[in-house]
Amino acid sequence: MYFATYNAIYSVEDNGNGEPVLLYDGTDQKDDNGGNTHGTIVSLSNNQSVVTAMSDGTLLVLSDGEEKRIPTGIDDPIASLLVVSEDPLTMLIGTDEGAYVYRLVGEEGPAERVTAFDELECRDEWYTPWGGPPAVRTLAKTKDGFCYADIHVGSIMRSNNEGKSWEPVTPDLNKDVHQVATCLADDNRVYANTQNGVYVSVDRGNSWKNRINGLPVRYGTAISVDPEDPDLMIAAVQNGPRGGGAWLCRSEDAGHTWTELNAQFNESTDRISTGFITFSSDGTAWAVIGKTLYKGEERATNWSPFWTALDTDQEYPIKTLTP
Repeated sequence: MYFATYNAIYSVEDNGNGEPVLLYDGTDQKDDNGGNTHGTIVSLSNNQSVVTAMSDGTLLVLSDGEEKRIPTGIDDPIASLLVVSEDPLTMLIGTDEGAYVYRLVGEEGPAERVTAFDELECRDEWYTPWGGPPAVRTLAKTKDGFCYADIHVGSIMRSNNEGKSWEPVTPDLNKDVHQVATCLADDNRVYANTQNGVYVSVDRGNSWKNRINGLPVRYGTAISVDPEDPDLMIAAVQNGPRGGGAWLCRSEDAGHTWTELNAQFNESTDRISTGFITFSSDGTAWAVIGKTLYKGEERATNWSPFWTALDTDQEYPIKTLTP
């Protein structure tokens, strides 16, 4: 498992044994735009490599103690990454400020914008509540090559051929989606956390059920699914887009019922953003609460603090997690 702060990337054993290992320190390596990494990282399946998007549009690949930079040629801020395959390395890249998808094949670049995504008829309906351009906030895939792109705001787009062609999922899903997720154990399942709580599809997005029983509020942000149990989920909800109180919740029946977990945390939090929760490959759950990374064992029922960011004025110094 990996996590990123505003200027560094760490690796952690999936079961949480041992201390985090610093892989990348960008404190003194700011680019021309004055920034380091965006809040998106993704690991490769061997769990020995991690990829992050830099604020200048390049991808930084950390593997076996070495760094490699791939120029994507993308000018817009990169919001999301997805590894489609690894031989050759094939990635989908989603952008902020315009909601475009690029496809990168190989490690030389540049990435190619996916024309079929640009030509979706529903693009004219995408928006943001503040009037700015929409974004491809998150990406997810199944083992058999279906890919999903969460549009904020504009529902979820689906591809059955690793991101080459696209179509919208059916319209009974709330359009204001904040994260899309899949489960390695069931290619038919798709999960979405939205402005109206969690939705679950058992048929690849052809139909959806709103699963909100037990959620303290409905404004959802993050969602993650155990890689071996498609019914076991954790999800974050909060009082609204600006937070003002947030809860981590757990379900072991595919969202039919939810249980709050906040009583196990040593600190309260106003928000739990997209990218702040995940399951690692062995089923250990992880969540960022305030300045602390928590570990959830025993099927995400037993939580304890794992690592706390020190010597920082940032309220949320941990930016994102990836299994």
